[in-house]
Parts: sequence; C-alpha cells; structure tokens
Amino acid sequence: MHLAADFSEVHVRLPLSWRTCNYHGTIFGGSIYGAVDPIHAIMLIHRLGEEHEVWVKGASVRFLRPGRGDLWAHFRLDDAEVEAVRALAAAAGEAERTYEVTLVDGGGVPHARATVTLHVRRRAAGERRPVAWLARATRWLLGGGVAPVPPAEQPPEGP
Repeated sequence: MHLAADFSEVHVRLPLSWRTCNYHGTIFGGSIYGAVDPIHAIMLIHRLGEEHEVWVKGASVRFLRPGRGDLWAHFRLDDAEVEAVRALAAAAGEAERTYEVTLVDGGGVPHARATVTLHVRRRAAGERRPVAWLARATRWLLGGGVAPVPPAEQPPEGP
C-alpha cells in the first residue's frame, strides 16, 4: 500500500480473499508468512546498496488470533539501524539482525507476530552483483506502481 522512496518504510495490506483464506475461512498462515518474509530483506538491500548481500536466514510467525478480515503490517528501518548494520558488516565482514512485525486488523488488534532473521555481508571486490534489470524490476514493482494511501484510509498503527 505504501513504499517510502528511500525504502525506509513499507505498509502492507493482506486482504482476506479466496486466494489467502484457509479451510476455516480465515487468513492462511502461509499467506501471512509470504506477506512479511521478504520485506525487511528487500528494504535493507535497497538501503545498504549493491556492496552488501542480504539473505533471510530464518523466520517464524506466532499466530495470536484468526484473521477474519484484512490485516496490515508496517515495516520501518530507520537510518540508525541501517548504519548499525553497515558498521557491523564492515567490522566483522557480516552481520545478523532480527526484526519483528505485527499484523493487525482494521481496529489495531494484533493477529500475528512475525520474526525474520537476516544475514548481511559485504560483497568482495568484483563479486557478482544482482542482475541490473531484476533490481530495476523490483524497484518498479515495489515502488513504481504503488501510490501512497491517503491518511483517511490508512489503518491504525500496530503495537
């Protein structure tokens, strides 16, 4: 729903639909996982630049209550966090960071809490970089076709 130009903030809406529901008519756990798994990694890839490589090392979802309607997740990576990751990777050659995001309903009630652990390392000089067209396509998909949501339509902030 929203992507900051500098990839510092992303708002995701996970709709309850025939594509995302389970046998009980609530949001399928795999849909929740798929909606949150890549976001912090993509944000950090774009914030750190091509001299770093970022991989999802592990993830988990804690289900708090069934998602009987749309859910929202707000992801944020502030400048201080990005610089901390950059410094750790520079000092040790790699870094590991864990991020948490809560998926909430329209009333701000938490329905799931996801934790993602990322592995970050500096690329060696001359090491293969991401395919340029794929990086551009990712930027377009995540940013080019996404319009900001007017404040009146934004879901409440999660915990």
